[in-house]
Amino acid sequence: MLRRAALGLWCALAAHGASVATAAEFRAATDEAVVLYDAPSVQSQKRFIVNQGYPLEVIVVLQGWVKVRDASGALSWVEAGKVSNKQRTIMVKTPLAQIRFAADDNSPVVFQAQQNVVMELSEVVAGGWLRVRHRDGVAGFVRLAQVWGV
Repeated sequence: MLRRAALGLWCALAAHGASVATAAEFRAATDEAVVLYDAPSVQSQKRFIVNQGYPLEVIVVLQGWVKVRDASGALSWVEAGKVSNKQRTIMVKTPLAQIRFAADDNSPVVFQAQQNVVMELSEVVAGGWLRVRHRDGVAGFVRLAQVWGV
């Protein structure tokens, strides 16, 4: 019964020009201050403002709007033009992430990033590692478990 209801909702959304994300899809906020709303309208209540590069998980895309989940788990709506389809970012979710020279726990630490620091995602590497780059240009590898946005 629940599966039939979910299928019905998906069909209704698709009929109205919506696309539903089927696997975790992330986009990054494009402007210095991007407003997240409680409904797909600029007249709706403003819920949050996120900085440029903030990673947002795509839930559904509907006629110029994207329903997203932020790192706290909150669901909101954002204008489609305010999120990038190309730039990928991640955000540190642990109190302190070790960014290493190579994708190896024994590799030297290049730098440490505090919780909520946003970095560019360069590539996903085997073994649960990500190649990342800080906005200052320093790059390295971080454990997938230490970040959000992938």
